[in-house]
Amino acid sequence: MQFSTRLPIAVHILMCLAVFEGQYKMTSAFLAGSIGVNPVVVRNILGQLKAAGLVQVEAGVGGAALVRPADEITLLDVFDAVEDGENLFRLHENPNPRCPVGGRIKEVLNKRLESVQEVMRRELRSVTLRDLLNDWQSGSTAQPH
Repeated sequence: MQFSTRLPIAVHILMCLAVFEGQYKMTSAFLAGSIGVNPVVVRNILGQLKAAGLVQVEAGVGGAALVRPADEITLLDVFDAVEDGENLFRLHENPNPRCPVGGRIKEVLNKRLESVQEVMRRELRSVTLRDLLNDWQSGSTAQPH
């Protein structure tokens, strides 16, 4: 199973907003240059982050900025902002109800997958943007694009 790239792109955006605050205007074009995606992708994700109360965005060339301090933004906040996290695992829709396995697969598998999902959410909740910035600072000497 592979998740979408929205979470890593959203984290990349937030890290840029924190690292380059006051140095550069945080436009979708600037952010897209760092991330390596189309500015439309950045604008869409910025809209989701704004709706979740994580960033503020000024229309036009105004740019974006963090609304909360980096130590108050968790990966779970970001995940919930950009992903439909209600059910991470989507089961096949039409198992054969007459089959001994097919008739109970959803019931059996859902319990376990819900547990896995909760563990993942707990881990995401334990990591802040500040943690990621600290990791980046301890190993980075690179300049922006």
